[in-house]
Amino acid sequence: MKKPDSRSLSDEALNERRRQVVRCRLNGMGRKQSAEHCGMGLTAANKAWQSYKRGGWDGVEVCRSGRPPGSGHKLTAAQQKETQRLISDKMPDQLKLPFALWSRKAVGELIKERFGVELPERTMSEYMKRWGFTSQKPMHRAYEQRPAEVRKWKEEVYPQIAKRAKGEGAEILWGDETGMRSDDVRGRSFAKRGRTPIVRVGNKRYGRSIISAISNRGSMRWMVFKGALNVRTFKRFLGRLIAPLKHKAFLILDNLPVHHANALKPWLLEHAHRIELFFLPSYSPELNPVEVANAHLKKIATTKAPARNEQQMVKSIIGHYRGVQKRPDLVIRYFHHEDVRYAA
Repeated sequence: MKKPDSRSLSDEALNERRRQVVRCRLNGMGRKQSAEHCGMGLTAANKAWQSYKRGGWDGVEVCRSGRPPGSGHKLTAAQQKETQRLISDKMPDQLKLPFALWSRKAVGELIKERFGVELPERTMSEYMKRWGFTSQKPMHRAYEQRPAEVRKWKEEVYPQIAKRAKGEGAEILWGDETGMRSDDVRGRSFAKRGRTPIVRVGNKRYGRSIISAISNRGSMRWMVFKGALNVRTFKRFLGRLIAPLKHKAFLILDNLPVHHANALKPWLLEHAHRIELFFLPSYSPELNPVEVANAHLKKIATTKAPARNEQQMVKSIIGHYRGVQKRPDLVIRYFHHEDVRYAA
């Protein structure tokens, strides 16, 4: 049974229990019984009774001393609010600080520069915890990315594409390329302290490229090929993409040069009634839902035992994509990630 602890009570609640103890004692109840009845510890109940004997009912009332919440902080409430705003909206380099990420030291330097207050790193940990900030692995964004173009894409360009697709009965697809290598093993492995685990990989390395396209209706198309993507391979994929479709495809891609190649334009004009290409803002892969599908492939494939030969690696890739194709619900969930939810 948990022992009563009056320290957790407010002054008002504590005083009420102290008065109850006194009333119980005045009615002839014993020390232990009155303490249990009022939910107080025996020592606290005895103190209440002794206070009554010394000063009557006025003596029962207590007002505990203690520092008011927030007092004693080196940063004022306004300074804390401003610091939280800065580290939420900006990265250190944007504030001309020589740090890539917001570490305790970086936040301490920001506070020192802005407010002339120097805080030890341990105190910075307490502030970050109090503010609700946790240490997290950051996502990468290209320095060359233009935020205004990203906003315009989400608020204007893509809604117009979606409206057109609905009017023309077209299906919006999102395409991208990725690659796999036979020796790509990621993650961590348990081992005895000081004995780094060793992963056995083949001396010969094999690689494959994959181009795929997904829709928020749960469909997926893909193709595995050797080497880098060129116009010939891209046209072959586009042909396979539209072959089973009974409606027009709006394919959204990044700005890889081959996607804009002049040699591709005659084919696109010939098939303009079947497919139309659209392009994301530059340096903005996080806006493409198929990037989530590619990350899923890497997560699954790189945690398995390394492929011992080229055939085994290709078989593993094909098996993964065939499995995803049979799971429209999984493809739809790719669109639930925060950065691409606008396309869901």
